[in-house]
Amino acid sequence: MRRERSIRIGTRGSPLALAQSEQVRDRLVRAHPELAAADAVQLVPISTAGDRVQDRRLSEIGNKGLFVKEIEAALADGRIDLAVHSLKDMETVVDPRFTLAAILPREDPRDALIATAASIADLPQGATVGTVSLRRQSQLLAVRPDLNVVPLRGNVGTRMRKVEQGEVAATILALAGLKRLGIESQARAVLSPEEMLPAAAQGAIAVECRSDDAELIGWLDALDDAPTRTAVTAERALLGTLDGSCRTPVAALAEQSGDDLVLRALLARPDGSRVWRCERRGTVADAAAMGEDAGRALRAAGDRELFL
Repeated sequence: MRRERSIRIGTRGSPLALAQSEQVRDRLVRAHPELAAADAVQLVPISTAGDRVQDRRLSEIGNKGLFVKEIEAALADGRIDLAVHSLKDMETVVDPRFTLAAILPREDPRDALIATAASIADLPQGATVGTVSLRRQSQLLAVRPDLNVVPLRGNVGTRMRKVEQGEVAATILALAGLKRLGIESQARAVLSPEEMLPAAAQGAIAVECRSDDAELIGWLDALDDAPTRTAVTAERALLGTLDGSCRTPVAALAEQSGDDLVLRALLARPDGSRVWRCERRGTVADAAAMGEDAGRALRAAGDRELFL
């Protein structure tokens, strides 16, 4: 590859988002050493609606895309050349002006408990747990209906400090984010998928660029991880079929072994009083079909009002 331009990477400005974008930059430079010059790949922090509004649940201020839309606007008008997102924050249907040119190897998709207690079971009766995720809330209340779940916004550091200061007894964070920040040792427990099924595409970093930028799409191909793309294809197909939003508690995890793929999925009432689960098995070629089939099954089983 001949270097004929600099590459501007759009990213949120949080420490975690910057760490993820630096990972993309480092992988891009390793794949294409001619980009190693100091100004060849630049990070461009962009404020998003999800970052600016910190006093309400995401479900109260909009749908998926609250951490994406402003970055995509900068991509559309040429202020940046590519965008880095946590894939779980993205809509399941990608604007045709853009393409997911690369999905990096997935970090551990599980959730982690930040608390003084050693496990969810060990939390005191009636303990206050902070989370804005209805997926986490519903799974917590399904096993511990006594817990007081309250909204807790802010970046990873802010939420961890609120636990340290006693504002809440616990919170739950993505283990992938803790690992990317180098603070995974601060998790009191890593929650198995049986305890807390992750969000669809949790732990996956997506690299988005303009669909007509053939040169950049070619450069980014070296960053794409096929097993991760297969897994998130199944998970996002499930989400798309359910029409799941941040108002609908949905969880999904696809795991690959050779050519075999297993998808576990969950739909729940926000208060945890009902949880519907399903599992699908197939091959990697069946990823999208498995997700769609699981989504149809959960949609048929669940409460109609979850999809209104």
